[in-house]
Amino acid sequence: MKSYMAKPEDIQRKWYIVDAEDVVLGRLASNVASILRGKNKPTFTPNVDTGDYVIIVNCAKVKLTGKKLEQKYHTYHTGYVGGLKEIQYKTLMEKDPCKVVMLAVKGMLPKNSLGRQMIKKLRVFEGAEHNHEAQQPIELKF
Repeated sequence: MKSYMAKPEDIQRKWYIVDAEDVVLGRLASNVASILRGKNKPTFTPNVDTGDYVIIVNCAKVKLTGKKLEQKYHTYHTGYVGGLKEIQYKTLMEKDPCKVVMLAVKGMLPKNSLGRQMIKKLRVFEGAEHNHEAQQPIELKF
């Protein structure tokens, strides 16, 4: 009996839409990362991108539990000497809520070229409108 190994040309991709209103950020990110990776399919292969496309709408209304808005910080480096910066999640949610969702999902994907390929299949929108009606996305509930 041989194991099935998916080939890139055999993959059938679907489009899913997720409403992030009143959904906890971590739960949303882990479920979306699983779909982007393709772990919800029986043809999952670890070394091939078998995942589907995901559209997230209403990312400005995502919830963070506890005191994460005040206590959690996003840390990044500018690339210059002494360029370590940090920004509070409360400020980041006001400034760019789509980045918060994108960072959470990206952190749950593999840290290699395959993960960088998977994150390109994620589309995040601040409001309820999106420009992917032509793809006829299937609605997902978490």
